[in-house]
Amino acid sequence: MTDDVSAVVYDLDGTLVQLLVNWKTVARDVTAELATHGVDASEADLWEMLDLADEANARDAIEAVIGEHERDGARRSIRLPHANELVSRDVPVGVCSLNCESACHVSLETHGLAEHVDAVVGRDSVATRKPHPEPLRATLRALEADGDAIFIGDSPRDELTAERAGITFEYV
Repeated sequence: MTDDVSAVVYDLDGTLVQLLVNWKTVARDVTAELATHGVDASEADLWEMLDLADEANARDAIEAVIGEHERDGARRSIRLPHANELVSRDVPVGVCSLNCESACHVSLETHGLAEHVDAVVGRDSVATRKPHPEPLRATLRALEADGDAIFIGDSPRDELTAERAGITFEYV
């Protein structure tokens, strides 16, 4: 399915690598940081906490907390089998992730993949996040993809992102 495409875009975590992040600890730390901004996030999941951070004008502080955990998890991440196919692509390759952009770069560098990736768009690279199609569209624009492209990921959110962007999706 990926032989006649103009670009291939991968999700990062769960597709190319497995970030070693304790998301419960992240949520605890984000809850504590939001409390310093007068926000009670005790009943919110991490995605809702990001929305609460936007409402409280605390997004930068919350991204700093999450990003620190993600970069640490990226340094300790495990390379997954799909990373091996990435290095042999003869079309532009991108990464579109819900992780912060800097963690994506750390992970790609950690596993010797950075030189094989032409564009990276993370959660903090554009104003919206998956499953909104804009992060994927931004990745495709950065790749200067003309024609059919494919998005390879590991979740229904990735599939919905591809559907909304109007491109083919493939599960790992």
